[in-house]
Amino acid sequence: MSINDENLDERAAPNTAPVTVSVVIPVKDDSAELTVCLAALAAQTRTADEIIVVDNASVDDSAAAARAAGATVLSCLQPGIPAASATGYDAATSDLILRLDADCVPEPRWIQDVVTAFEEQPHVAALTGPAKFIDGPVLLRRPLVHAYLFAYRNFSRPALGHRPLFGSNMAMRREAWEQVRLSVHRDDPEIHDDLDLAFHLGERHRLGAMGGEPMGISMRPFRDARAFQRRIKRGFRSVTVHWPHDFPPFRWRRASLRRRGHASESGRART
Repeated sequence: MSINDENLDERAAPNTAPVTVSVVIPVKDDSAELTVCLAALAAQTRTADEIIVVDNASVDDSAAAARAAGATVLSCLQPGIPAASATGYDAATSDLILRLDADCVPEPRWIQDVVTAFEEQPHVAALTGPAKFIDGPVLLRRPLVHAYLFAYRNFSRPALGHRPLFGSNMAMRREAWEQVRLSVHRDDPEIHDDLDLAFHLGERHRLGAMGGEPMGISMRPFRDARAFQRRIKRGFRSVTVHWPHDFPPFRWRRASLRRRGHASESGRART
């Protein structure tokens, strides 16, 4: 099955084999949060075929907690989430690669909802989903998460020319990862790996949205002003590191030409 936009009308016969799922979790010094996350994954209505925890040089017992929960543990000594995430994606063996953070708490149907979303959207290479804060002041959780995700989408979308990916609730086809794995900025710890991945996947593939319940995420990165400023700085770097090739007008033009070319191909196929 091709997921490249240039080959969407040349699909092979459906594969009736069961879809397999790998879950990748980068972690650094988050033992307690990781234990809760892994317990939520164990309680899924559709469990993962493999769970890969990538230990990014933790000094706590994160790796031991992952092993105790039955996860496969990989070590990544290179600093940064981009390197840790890419290490997990490289090791994943399933058809679908799902990604969340160590401090996330997925709802029981998360994996099943992701699998269903891919079945319903066979032309997309990656999916991203909603989130909700599960800690912090109760009255502030909903407005703050809406503001956070609204700001992220409205910062990222003009730069990308399409929807971004959100690393706390994200999934992609393994074949899509294999096509971009050598292009992503895995060696740069000062970028957001999900935004970088969206640049590379979105260049040739369609990115979609998944439904289901929002992913539970922590508000803690926003309690520290210095950490929040670092996130903003990394956001700008995640965009500008792709310039001049992906300077927005250039990227938009390429996307427009691809869409028009695909529309022409589809029209010829129907005649």
